[in-house]
Parts: sequence; C-alpha cells; structure tokens
Amino acid sequence: MESKLESVSKAMVKPLSPTPNHLRHFKISLLDEMAPSVYIPIILFYSATDMSSAFGTHDFKAMSNKLKASLSKVLTLYYPFCGRFKCTPSSSSISIDCNDEGVPYIESKFSKNLSDILNGPQSEMQELLPFYPYNEHCDKQESMAVKLSEFQCGGVALGVCLSHKIADGETTASFLNAWAKTAKGLLNEVEPPQMDASLIFPSRGIEWALNSLKVIGGGVGNNEKLVTRCFLFNAMDLSRLRVRFGSFNATRVEAVTTLIWKSAIQAAKASSGDDESKQTFKASVVSHALNIRNKMVPPLPKNLFGNLWLSSITDLLETDGTYGSEELHDLVEIVRNGIREAAANYSGLLLNQGDGSLDELVEFSKEAKLMVTENVFACYGFSSWIRLGFYEVDFGWGNH
Repeated sequence: MESKLESVSKAMVKPLSPTPNHLRHFKISLLDEMAPSVYIPIILFYSATDMSSAFGTHDFKAMSNKLKASLSKVLTLYYPFCGRFKCTPSSSSISIDCNDEGVPYIESKFSKNLSDILNGPQSEMQELLPFYPYNEHCDKQESMAVKLSEFQCGGVALGVCLSHKIADGETTASFLNAWAKTAKGLLNEVEPPQMDASLIFPSRGIEWALNSLKVIGGGVGNNEKLVTRCFLFNAMDLSRLRVRFGSFNATRVEAVTTLIWKSAIQAAKASSGDDESKQTFKASVVSHALNIRNKMVPPLPKNLFGNLWLSSITDLLETDGTYGSEELHDLVEIVRNGIREAAANYSGLLLNQGDGSLDELVEFSKEAKLMVTENVFACYGFSSWIRLGFYEVDFGWGNH
C-alpha cells in the first residue's frame, strides 16, 4: 500500500514569555560558523501502548497539546530556536534574531502502521520530518521545526529538525531532555543552557564553512542520489565483531567504524575494475566528530549551547598494491590514534588561543575541505550519539 501522509494542522509555537531585549541578538561562535548548513533530524517513535498507558486511552490531541504547551515553556530558555537567521548561512556574520516568531509545529496522520515504517524503506522516514533536513539553509530561516505524526495503529512519531548552525548533538539531546522534563511538569529541574560560546570562540565572519559540502547528493558537491541505509547490530553481533580484533580491546564505536571503513575500501576497489591502470579508487581517511566540552583544559560546561565539536582525522591510508587488504586490527589502530591525537591537540585550544592555534585550526579545516571537494581523497565521516542522552528522553509516556 502506498504511504499517504495527511497534514492535519500547522501552528507556530511561541515562547511563553518574551525574550528580553538584551538577548534578542544571538551571535554564533567560530565553531558554529564551521558547522554544516543543514538541520539535525531526530525522530522519536512511540507505540499505541505507550500512549494508552500515559493517558488511559489513546488521545493524540491531548498528547499534541501537552507537547505544544511544554515546548512554549522550554523555549523561554532555548530562545534562539524560535528566532530567525538574519542572513543566509553562506554569508558572513551570521546571527539569530531572537524575535520570538516561533517554531513551526505540524500535526499529520499517516495511513500506515508504525511497524510498516520501521520495517519499510528508510526513505519513508523523511516524511515524518517537518522538511528535508539536508538542504542548505538558503531557503529557510527557521532555527527549528516540529512534526507530530499519528499512525493507523495508534503509534506516534515526533520529528524534529534543529539547525546545525546553532546546535550539535549535545545541545540537541539537552534540549530534548529539557522539553521532556517540562512536559512532565519538571521545568524547575531543567538546567538552563549557557549561551556564551561566542565569547570563548569569537566568530570571524568566515564564508567557506562547510556550506558547499552539499549532502543532497551521494557525495560532496555532486548530484548523485542520496541513499540511506540502516544497519542494526545487536549485542551478540557486536560481541562477535569485537572478537575479530583479537587482543585489541576495540570499543563498540571503534569496531563498527572500522568494519564500515574496511567495507567501503573494498567496495571502492571492487568497483574500480581489475585493471590497475584504470583504478580510480582513492586514498581515504576516517573522520570522527568529537565533543570537545570535556576534552578542553579547563573543561567547558556540559550545557554550553551551540557547536562544541571538532573533527578527528586519521592518517591517510594510501592507495597501493595492497590497498583494500588491510586487516581490521590494522585499521582500528589508525582509527583510535586519530581520535586520541585530535583530543590531545584540541585540549589546549583555550590556553593557547593567543599563539595562533585557532588560526591553524581554521586553515587546516579549509585545506581538508578543499581536498575532499576536489576528490583528492575519500573521507568517511562518523559520529556517535551513544553517550549524549537521547535514550533518556521521556515526555511522560515512556522512552522512545
């Protein structure tokens, strides 16, 4: 049966109390400028049983009203999310006009069951988001949008898009948990975010950022079709995988990252053909997004709002006669060393700002981005949300 999503209503959720005048101009930081001009997509799924347990009966409208009311309250703390960009993200000096214009909030009904979506094509999940998250911001000024969808079976999906220009994974998880606590009447337990990242890392009006790294294609800056795949590793799968690394005690993230990297290398080599003179597969690196809040000296607050992440990049794995034959234990050492070296290098950024460390970081990021866009080498990017608190989000009808 063809999926059909019917929009029921659309509203603007505004903060319960107006943002004070002295907070209406939110400046982004240097690290925000370096973040990609896309949205972070989140979809939380809840079964009909979850709804019935919370409300005594299935009541989609009651759930939606509770979400809108609590969102209005928590937006008084996270006020940049209900503002608007003052200029397109490809321009310099980006800031948020915290004008309380509000967050678009859409209610919809899906003519399928929740299980059909979870077991069906990944592309259908895009319909559960308020808009496609991977286009550049040029045609959108909202910092955030929400879509609540009801399935035929009574299950519900909460889709949220947050601008990556002002939020990273830590900020996103903190916001969702704050919203959930507020929905349960625990706003007094919410720790307000700290909004002064731009004082720590002042913006520079840089225009290169990562805006030309278009995710709308299958690669960087091309027009190939983007393909989404979901691979599930249960506890037994992960245990078996980690055994393959022998005496190297790989973490779950290291193990899965390395397996995907090795598979990508082998796929690239296989698709290049047997004739070495015609081989087009490139050298490659692995990049991990690192939350730098707890890696800095001194550490930054966990609730610091914005993009407080930087990338680790492994040594370049060159193309030669043996390229693609590396063992997992060889690759995992490269992955771990890249993360450790990056963490050590970033730890002193605050202490060494005066010696040009940030200038070197910006220039290195520019050069790396240029080499990737020009296809000098392949870059496989990874991020892990395991420790960010997404699994703790509970609006009062259980964890998603």
